[in-house]
Amino acid sequence: MNQKELKELIEFLIEKDIAEFELERGDVKVKIKRAAEPAPLALPDARYVAVHPAPVDAGGHIPASAPAKVDVAAAAPVPEPEEDLHIVKSPIVGTFYESPSPGSPPFVKVGDPLEVGQVLCIVEAMKLMNEIECDVAGELVKKLVANGQPIEYGQELFAVRPAK
Repeated sequence: MNQKELKELIEFLIEKDIAEFELERGDVKVKIKRAAEPAPLALPDARYVAVHPAPVDAGGHIPASAPAKVDVAAAAPVPEPEEDLHIVKSPIVGTFYESPSPGSPPFVKVGDPLEVGQVLCIVEAMKLMNEIECDVAGELVKKLVANGQPIEYGQELFAVRPAK
């Protein structure tokens, strides 16, 4: 199989939205696995300021003594206090995997107790599987990335509630 045929095969798989493909022809083996499309990022919610109209006199003019009021309390809801969570970040660029192999259970699930040095996930970079270990004891509160998702250096992977 030459480079042109391989390129045509990849374009065909993309066109037909095929995520995984294997071909074995003699001593040539080709396996193509496309990463899932990243979920669209949630847009931050818009904050609105409630402006109450100023009274208007009979002539359609706003009296100088009646400035418009801004309801600041309605504009910015008080955010709930954030828990003091420890964030485990990726030390490398690669692909995030939550389990040691396809079909295996994930290393950790939300709610699991964690220990220092416990493997949380694997980040594959250049065909090397790098185990990412927990650096604090506590409880897993949230997974911040999806299985098979490409990740960046310093990207947040897990939120951990440290043990008291």
